[in-house]
Amino acid sequence: MLCGTCVEPGRFELIERPLPRDLPEGWAFVDIAAVGICGTDYHIYTGKHPYLNYPRVIGHELSGRLVTPVGGIAAGTLVVINPYIACGTCRACLRGKPNCCTNIAVLGVHRDGGLCQRIAVPAGNLIAAEGLDEIQAAMVEFLAIGAHAVARSGLAAGDRVLVTGAGPIGIGTALFARLAGAEVHLLDLSSQRLALAREKFGFQNTYEDMSRILEGDRDDGFDTVFDATGAAVAIEAGFSLLAHGSSYVLVSVVKDHIRFDDAEFHKRETRIIGSRNAVQSDFETVMAAIREDKISTAALCSVILPLGDLPQRLPELAEDRAGLIKAVVRL
Repeated sequence: MLCGTCVEPGRFELIERPLPRDLPEGWAFVDIAAVGICGTDYHIYTGKHPYLNYPRVIGHELSGRLVTPVGGIAAGTLVVINPYIACGTCRACLRGKPNCCTNIAVLGVHRDGGLCQRIAVPAGNLIAAEGLDEIQAAMVEFLAIGAHAVARSGLAAGDRVLVTGAGPIGIGTALFARLAGAEVHLLDLSSQRLALAREKFGFQNTYEDMSRILEGDRDDGFDTVFDATGAAVAIEAGFSLLAHGSSYVLVSVVKDHIRFDDAEFHKRETRIIGSRNAVQSDFETVMAAIREDKISTAALCSVILPLGDLPQRLPELAEDRAGLIKAVVRL
């Protein structure tokens, strides 16, 4: 089989490997149907991911067909793969938080991913994708990141929310914040991204200029700010946008230190919340929203590519993502 592999930063190739034959107890083979390409993959390609060793088969937004029946799921069933493989024995796992397992191995990051024909996955990481097609199922994982961040935030209906960064993760976060009843605002430096947010998803409160956000009835700040920029300077700037009694949810990961004014932080009694990955309930929340037409995957999917085009297209996509929400590779 051909495996989409980042050999080193700036070098992506389709490398031939044998189909996997060894199947650990409690695992199952899945033939991959579609793979979403996300910011993590672009960061791996450009050498900016903090948790990775090369070479690496990328791909963690995965849908596929079950080869070997397991856990009551029949062979041939379309499944969503939860790519966060947890140890099950660390303190986080024992407290029901496998998404931040001490020994977590994320497909496509800590271990080889699913941009290939077939992969072995623990049975507990498979979710039957009833009512979804192969492309929709490959988009569940990235939306689950936003759904998890919203669940972590504890926001209430009517809260004023700002999402900084209108890329795929930011859009997903904004969509689930709106479904939770929040008044959602978006901040991004890209006018093209904000135009997509308005035209495709109906978000009208959008800003390119941070200096204009705290105007009029917004002068006392936002009840919750979600950062999805992946930029330390943007995260630090976001502290000034928080209302008193607010929460700051850091969805993006940066390879840097974050600094803030402790006096201002305490004055506001702000909560800082790290949001990492997602749990099964988040996957189920996303799948239900897609089935109920509360989330338009057609609006989210910008382009569908065959695997053979990816060595040429990945550098292009990584270079200019302003007009791109989600690229999906069909195997």
